Amino acid sequence: MESALLIKDLCKDYGKYHVLKSVNLDIPKGSIFGLVGRNGAGKTTLMRIITGLAEPTSGTYSLGGISSDNRKILSVRRRMGSIIESPAVYRNLSAYDNVKLQYINLGMTSFDSIPELLELVDLQGTGKKKAGKFSLGMRQRLGIAVALCGKPDILVLDEPINGLDPQGIIQMREILLRINRERHTTILISSHILEELSKLATHYAFIEKGEILQTLSSSELMGKVRKASRLKVSSTELLCPVFDREGVEYKVEDEETLDIFSDITASRIVGLANGANVEVISITDNNESLEGYFMNLVAKREGIT
Repeated sequence: MESALLIKDLCKDYGKYHVLKSVNLDIPKGSIFGLVGRNGAGKTTLMRIITGLAEPTSGTYSLGGISSDNRKILSVRRRMGSIIESPAVYRNLSAYDNVKLQYINLGMTSFDSIPELLELVDLQGTGKKKAGKFSLGMRQRLGIAVALCGKPDILVLDEPINGLDPQGIIQMREILLRINRERHTTILISSHILEELSKLATHYAFIEKGEILQTLSSSELMGKVRKASRLKVSSTELLCPVFDREGVEYKVEDEETLDIFSDITASRIVGLANGANVEVISITDNNESLEGYFMNLVAKREGIT
């Protein structure tokens, strides 16, 4: 698959502090690539480097096949839109005038497409209302509209759903999916909210303390999440010795609740429980959360598990 962005051995140091440590990433063209990590993991620093706001200590990256050490990277980077840390909007201007100003900055002389762009981000009805009176979600969407001026090939978004209410998050998700599908724009999006990111990302990279822990596609991630069945029983104390003897992997939650991670049928569970004079009250799915999967990766890196 063709790469929109290729990162090789990228490092960033601030004195003795290593913010990025030999980061390698291949972001496919047309993908929605989720960069997942806790606050301070290095997500923003990486985005600042690829958008030209910071220089790497070592390593390179390529945009559209042009390396960062090539002088042509400046013109190629014009094909990139971004929101890093906060949307760059003028609060004393309307949504239309904010976008118009960016058109002028890019040397665009026709403003006919501005209404269509505002409609894309659900700001078509804001009229002369100044951005300073917008809600956080509206300002975020206006920032995306500004970033989309000039129809960039890549959109880089740093925590665009951070601080939004549930309705704002849903609206942002729908807009990003529309941009990706209708404009075929590659999107690199960072977030520490994996459950929400999973509803739109096609690929992932997990980053912790400047290191990439794992990269994988959405289907690969879902295949790795541990499947579990939650049991409600009359006594976990009586049932656990039976599971130990049979080699069933489980985790006790309380006196009447446990999770089973082994591949075992419901009828087999009931049979083992009956043999231990334990009543099975209910069996439900309780698969590992995506956040839990990420935290397990972090724990393995720290040598906790």
